[in-house]
Amino acid sequence: MSDKPEVLFVCVHNAGRSQMAAALLDHHAQGRVVVRSAGSAPADAVNPAVAQAMTEIGLDLSKEVPKLLTAEAVQVADVVITMGCGDACPVFPGKRYLDWELDDPAGKSVDEVRPIRDEIDRRVQALLADLA
Repeated sequence: MSDKPEVLFVCVHNAGRSQMAAALLDHHAQGRVVVRSAGSAPADAVNPAVAQAMTEIGLDLSKEVPKLLTAEAVQVADVVITMGCGDACPVFPGKRYLDWELDDPAGKSVDEVRPIRDEIDRRVQALLADLA
């Protein structure tokens, strides 16, 4: 059992928003938080425009692979943050759930992804301050 808070980011494809959020929280938390991300219907790969937008701020998503959301992942998380996956996310009592409504970066250019990345970054930093 970890004494660090565990945060799980969930979106449908785990190829954009949840990957950005996980990378940003992991970067800002510097090991103080266990970070995971998953999707209810994972894509084959991280969205290239998302990966490029993250590379621009020094975060490499090239080794990340979209992962399938499991009930176990939700069960071990202290905070579950959904990003437009709706009813596909399993709900367990006693967990803290947040829903971040964010534009889906799928099909968007890197210019269109940057503002989504920056909004996620703002929310991640606020979450980290709240967890501390």
